Amino acid sequence: MVYSEEILPKAPALCSQRWNFAILSFFGFLILYVTRVNLSVAIICMVRAPRVNVTSDHQTNDSILATHGLTTKLTTAYPDVTGENVAADDRIAESGCTLDITKSSLSVNDGEFDWDKGTQSRLLAIYFYGYIFTQIPGGWLAGRYGGRLVWGLCQSICALSSLALPLAARAHVYLVYGLRFLLGLASGVSFPCVYAMMGRWAPKLERSKLMSLCFTGLSVSNVLTFTLSALLCVYGFDNGWGSIFYLSGIGNLVWVVVWFVVTADTPAKHKRISEAERNYIQRSIGDTPEGTEISPTPWRAIFTSAAVWACTVAMMSFNCTSYTLQTSLPTFMKEVLNFDIKQNGGLSALPYLCESLVSVLAGQVADRLRERGILSTKNTRKLFTILALLGSATCIVSAGYMDCSQRAVAVFLVCLSLSFLGLNRGGFLVNHIDLAPRHAGVIYGISNTVATVSGMVGPIIVGSLAPNGTAEEWRHVFYVCAAVSVVGAMVYGVFAEGELQSWAAPPSVQHVVDCHKVKEIENNKNRSYPITQCEDSSPGDITTNNADPMTPRKEGSIITEPQKEDFN
Repeated sequence: MVYSEEILPKAPALCSQRWNFAILSFFGFLILYVTRVNLSVAIICMVRAPRVNVTSDHQTNDSILATHGLTTKLTTAYPDVTGENVAADDRIAESGCTLDITKSSLSVNDGEFDWDKGTQSRLLAIYFYGYIFTQIPGGWLAGRYGGRLVWGLCQSICALSSLALPLAARAHVYLVYGLRFLLGLASGVSFPCVYAMMGRWAPKLERSKLMSLCFTGLSVSNVLTFTLSALLCVYGFDNGWGSIFYLSGIGNLVWVVVWFVVTADTPAKHKRISEAERNYIQRSIGDTPEGTEISPTPWRAIFTSAAVWACTVAMMSFNCTSYTLQTSLPTFMKEVLNFDIKQNGGLSALPYLCESLVSVLAGQVADRLRERGILSTKNTRKLFTILALLGSATCIVSAGYMDCSQRAVAVFLVCLSLSFLGLNRGGFLVNHIDLAPRHAGVIYGISNTVATVSGMVGPIIVGSLAPNGTAEEWRHVFYVCAAVSVVGAMVYGVFAEGELQSWAAPPSVQHVVDCHKVKEIENNKNRSYPITQCEDSSPGDITTNNADPMTPRKEGSIITEPQKEDFN
């Protein structure tokens, strides 16, 4: 029997367990990025600003103090005059810009810590040094023990790390390094776990929709983190910044409880799923009814697949811009555009609000293009990825040429850059499941391991290329991001694939492939061959590893041409 998405009775999406899983993954990614990004905003009000003496020249001193987040309140402290401060004051005088400070924020920065810029950059980067180690193990553990258990336990560790950070910061900066490393280590399993589970839960023509909803949680988390963290810095308890980490940890613990109650690793293991939805999902992805067998990981095939490496390069390009903005956008807003902390939070969140809206639309449009046969899966993924990377590169470089006198244009360009990145939700970010649903967690872990290098070096590059925070220095940072994006678009455009790979076929489909191979050999020898078992199903569109790995070959398929698009 031949199954296609048109023949199979579709289970309703409303209140379905596959969409419940996607919604809960949305909130899981939201919490994950809250705990990752909150330090980027909190560190602005954690670090003590230099105190400057005030003279009778009120107007002049206002512009100088604005550079440091201070006010015109008199102090007996001696001025902390450095070459960096003088250069900053000169830039303000030349540009004619002043820092917009509302009356409610006219107070001396009460930061508790004297961390220099190098320390701050290392604190932001150390997360990724832990994050990189658990990508591949996370995918393997999810395949072996189930993503539900692995992600739930690791998110519990993230919650406890966030709750302990204020105490650690007041004890010693080395403890903050340790907690941020542990947080990254526990967070590293998140994406591989969701990909491993989504490979068993997402029907072929709903993958972009489901994954785009999950990934929208990342953008929404940035909106909430940048906005609420900035307000908590000013109005929160425990000196403002401490409340950011306490609330993040409590929210994380609540999510963990709901996660274990609602989810299951596969449709076959879910206790509340309807029979119609279970059959629809299993037949759509070619899974076995039991869904309990563990397939060996084809490590060699994965590491030699050009399509897998295309996803890896695209992800590295995406992360280069994304991670740089996540960790450094508030600093850019402060140093180049001269926004104060409350304005900073809201405006730093605005680009991610735009990204979240585009992300949802991208998933819907991508699946509609595939469902109607307008584009194949491969061409859909290529189109969305190339537009995302090249569009983002153009906008981020343009933003680098803006200064504080062109704030509105700069914010618009950053919003546009993040909006382009949102198109990736219909591009390479779903491609791992297209290539190998059963091994999507491991493949994503490999890709993200390589791509996480961008997060590790991003804050350090910012600290090295923009030590004084000038617009020209930030321009060099954005040049690097754009160059990496262009390379990623070129590689993905050449080597990407959209079909199920032969080495990733589930046993039921692989049996059909083997039967048709034998049938072809026997027919070539003019022998009769019983193919009754082989005619019960079809492998669909499977790309095999030929001599030329980039040439897709349909092998032994009995699907008619109109039906082939349904399996892309």
